Amino acid sequence: MTDLPLKGVRILSVEQYGAGPYGTMLLADLGAEVIKIEDPYRGGDVSRSVGPYMLGEGDSEFFQTFSLGKKSVTLDLKSAEGRAQFETLVKSADAVANNLRGDQQDKLGLTYEALKGVNSRIVCAHLSAYGRKSERAAWPGYDYLMQAEAGFMSMTGEPDGPPVRFGLSMVDFHTGSHLATALLAGILGASRSGEGCDVDVCLFDTALHQLSYPATWYLNQNHVTGRLPRGAHPSIAPSQLVKTKDGWGLLMCQTPKFWSLWCQLTGSELGEDPLFATIPARRDNLSALSDAVDAVMMAKTTDEWLNVLGGHVPFAPVLDIGQALDSDYVASVEMTAQIDHPAAPEGMRTLSSPFRVNGERPELTRAPRMGEHDGELLTESETA
Repeated sequence: MTDLPLKGVRILSVEQYGAGPYGTMLLADLGAEVIKIEDPYRGGDVSRSVGPYMLGEGDSEFFQTFSLGKKSVTLDLKSAEGRAQFETLVKSADAVANNLRGDQQDKLGLTYEALKGVNSRIVCAHLSAYGRKSERAAWPGYDYLMQAEAGFMSMTGEPDGPPVRFGLSMVDFHTGSHLATALLAGILGASRSGEGCDVDVCLFDTALHQLSYPATWYLNQNHVTGRLPRGAHPSIAPSQLVKTKDGWGLLMCQTPKFWSLWCQLTGSELGEDPLFATIPARRDNLSALSDAVDAVMMAKTTDEWLNVLGGHVPFAPVLDIGQALDSDYVASVEMTAQIDHPAAPEGMRTLSSPFRVNGERPELTRAPRMGEHDGELLTESETA
């Protein structure tokens, strides 16, 4: 696939670890030339050394996960020579991204104010833990901290258990996606006005924004959404984990239509019970409803229920990671891929891009060795 939407867009990124690299990788998936700027004296992107599964010195499966399809140059931004090379690259770039601590962008000259004299159309996209316009700008911060302070952990887990974090760093991934959105919006604006800008996102703001309707309920009704058994929805029932003959499923009767269909397809008479006649009634009688629904669902296996309910009533099996990745459905939608890598003679398996362009998923290539493109890009800088 040669004509991806972002072909010809050049993005320089001073990035490391997860959130920033995830966001710029989405842009690389869509055809952008993403150039990692890596410090040669600090080992480059710290995720290169994150184990336990290494692919040789300076490379790991963790690193590959976040930097597929990118290029790498080694520059010391604090040296005169490195700064000059960086600014030459800025001249031909559309954006400069970073995910540094919020007090570092000014120090390293990564803001629009610092770079507009080099390229007036440059968009400077900043991702940090707490933002640059914040009393916590200099604080380090990570996803799990945001889940704690933004209230996520108070809503996750069973009511009688301790607070629980998500199994994955979803705040990182959301914030990286926000970075990509803001960066593209900046480039679009610069293409119209001829003037770039700074755009900022941060982990804390993203986490708080993801509180969504529970935040609206609290801000207007002083209602604090807590934890319900089985991960149940705070206002709709049944929308929760249910027991099956051989495990668990997730049933979501989000509308009266789906509740009626569930009763019909399962042969249940629960729809005629006044305790469960409406969504508010089902919500008020959640404990009794859970027991009654379990009694029905435990008559068949999860797979049997998927065959009965699939495509009619929202229902999904609860799988572990291996079962999820090895499922026939994942194979049918081509959500895993195999890429060439010198340390994996038979190829390295990875997740596919979540995007399709003209019906096809973009072809992926491995993440770069540190400084792999110095010869190509720094020579270009010298001759620019």
